[in-house]
Amino acid sequence: MTKIPVYMMPGLAASSRIFENIILDEALFEVVWLDWMMPLPNESLVNYSKRFIAQKIHHANPVLIGVSFGGIIVQEMARLIPVHKVIIISSVSSEQDFPKRMKWAKATKLYKIIPTRLAKHFGLLAKIAPSKKVKNRIQLYRKYLSVNDTAYLDWALDKIINWKAKPIQAPLIHIHGTYDAVFPIQYITSNYLPIRHGTHIMILNRYRWFNQHLPAIILE
Repeated sequence: MTKIPVYMMPGLAASSRIFENIILDEALFEVVWLDWMMPLPNESLVNYSKRFIAQKIHHANPVLIGVSFGGIIVQEMARLIPVHKVIIISSVSSEQDFPKRMKWAKATKLYKIIPTRLAKHFGLLAKIAPSKKVKNRIQLYRKYLSVNDTAYLDWALDKIINWKAKPIQAPLIHIHGTYDAVFPIQYITSNYLPIRHGTHIMILNRYRWFNQHLPAIILE
């Protein structure tokens, strides 16, 4: 039996280790974890996706799974190559799904002055964070964030804020948590599979749900 190739793309600046608890049957699926490449100066999202495909995608007609910004990237890749299915998690399928604050940031260009350089200082922030909950969240970020280069972060933020979705031919499955604070559920305009009490990082803390349901979602 030919295995189904499944490529998994993490969220903004995240490492592929966010998928470490996602277990798919090795007899059915060939899973490939993806990690971010550095963008070229002023590189378009289309060109980045083309380079990514050339260097990272080595199977025909794969299933592409993307989390958050990774969900945007896999949609862009699906416009360029034939894919079996696209599954986005804690992400958006249209700029219409952005919350008001993101639309406002785009209109005012305020996102251009966000100090992304602070991403380099999670260690210091963990030491001075005022509560155990905040410290634990920062430690979690330190474990799973793999890219803190300001050029990448500035590029990614710009591409997210200014993204304009275009149709893809492959089936698109959208899985979204009802407690997602980054892309709040009330702004999601397309069809989606809701995960009750799921947050933006539910790929980490709701992995049992994904292990139970993801194989059927891929195969259906």
